[in-house]
Amino acid sequence: MLARTLAFLALSATAFCQRIPYAGETPEWYQPFPGFRIVGNLYYVGTYDLSSYLITTPQGHILINTGMPDSVAMIRANIESLGFKLSDIKVLTATHSHADHVAGMAEIKRLTNAKMYMLDADTDAVEGGGNIDYRYPNGRGQVYTPVKVDQRVKDGDKITFGGVELTAHSNPGHTKGATSFTMNIAEAGKTYRVGIVNMGSINPGVKVSGMPAYPGIREAYARTFHDQSEMQIDIWLASHAAQFNLHSKYKPGDPYDPNRFVDSDGFHAAVKRLEATYHEHLEAEQKGN
Repeated sequence: MLARTLAFLALSATAFCQRIPYAGETPEWYQPFPGFRIVGNLYYVGTYDLSSYLITTPQGHILINTGMPDSVAMIRANIESLGFKLSDIKVLTATHSHADHVAGMAEIKRLTNAKMYMLDADTDAVEGGGNIDYRYPNGRGQVYTPVKVDQRVKDGDKITFGGVELTAHSNPGHTKGATSFTMNIAEAGKTYRVGIVNMGSINPGVKVSGMPAYPGIREAYARTFHDQSEMQIDIWLASHAAQFNLHSKYKPGDPYDPNRFVDSDGFHAAVKRLEATYHEHLEAEQKGN
């Protein structure tokens, strides 16, 4: 474990020096973090802050989120360190279409020939390499390599593979097609309801009262906070490690313990905080009009 951790620390400097500049980036996006088992057949294989999740099955694997292009080598190293193969990934999907979660998708799809699933409302954005974004009503050009989506997904659809059933939940606002995933995982006589949740955070420059390319953004965020407040989950995970307090719950080398991620109360408290921030933004925008 010590040798593996030292190897990741050595890789950290190299990966950060080679990073691709992107608005809003932080060093934590590019910092390697050792892969580990969360619960059952679900593993964390992302960077220090950009969450990527591997779900393993005897028929092949599912990968949720790929981070930035720099993340691909780190994800591959994590998958291999856990005893699996990148080439065995058969299904790809993501929590939303921003570059920090899908910019490595085209490369992993090329390497694996996996089938790509994406919520319908974010599919055009992914296939356009991030050019389509309501923050830029006239487009902004490609910010990552476009990815061909093989299957468009709608709210409530099931992604089934190798005995795994992922339910996709439309949680719009952050993007039009922001998506959360839920699944049940049985482990040691318990069944955990797992939520990989796209939290309703608000990016700089976003007006939640309405935007030219997203006039319904106010209602979208409100719907997401309502729906997430009613989600019943045991294990809470998210698109960014910081959002679900990964680094206070787990340190590299900690023994396997799924219960460290059981945090329904923390999840609902986080939803309430983000909803309060939304109302603060809305009030400030209305006063400014």
